[in-house]
Amino acid sequence: MDVIRIQGPGRLEGTVHASGAKNAALPILASTILAKGPCVLKNVPQVSDVSNMVRILKSLGAKVSWNERALTIDSTPINRNVADYRHVSTMRASICLLGPLLSKFGEARVSLPGGCVIGPRPVDLHLKGLQALGGKVALDHGYVVVSSKGLRGGRVYLGGSFGSSVLATANVIMAAVLARGRTEIINAACEPEVTHWG
Repeated sequence: MDVIRIQGPGRLEGTVHASGAKNAALPILASTILAKGPCVLKNVPQVSDVSNMVRILKSLGAKVSWNERALTIDSTPINRNVADYRHVSTMRASICLLGPLLSKFGEARVSLPGGCVIGPRPVDLHLKGLQALGGKVALDHGYVVVSSKGLRGGRVYLGGSFGSSVLATANVIMAAVLARGRTEIINAACEPEVTHWG
C-alpha cells in the first residue's frame, strides 16, 4: 500500500469542489429506469462505480450523456430486463436494479453482485422486501430472478441481523413506485441517501 507523508507545520489553502455522494448517486441512477423521458442529474461523482452503473444502464438500452457536471439519462428506450454478470460483477450496488426492472417489466434478472453468494454480505433483505410486494424469487445459474404479475403495496419489514439496509430500502421504494396501493416500510434505513428522496 502507498504511504502519504505530510511534513508540517504548513498552512492549508485552496478550493475543493465537493461532488455528490456515490452511495446516493447509484440508487438514483437505477431509479431513472422508472422515468419517462430524460433525467438530468447534477454534481454526480465521476468514480468507477458510477461509470459502471452508467455502463449497465447503456447495456439495457438507455441513452446517456455527460455534459460538464451534468449527467443526462433517458431510460425510455430500455428494452431489456437482464443485467449481465460482466457488468454487474464490478460492484455491489448493482443489486438495486432489481426493484426498478421488476416494477417496469414484471420480471428482473440480475446477476448476483460480484459473484457473491447470499451470505457474508447478504442480499436477503432486498429479496424479502420484493417478496412482500408480491415478487417471486428464484436463483438461476448465478442470476437472481424476481417476477410478478402485478406488484401490490403492503407492509414491508426490512429488519435483519445486520440492521437496516440503504440499498434494500431503495430497492423496495423503487419497486413500490408503480405497485398498486400503499407501501409502508418498517425498519427502513434512515441515512441521508434514503431520507433525501422525499
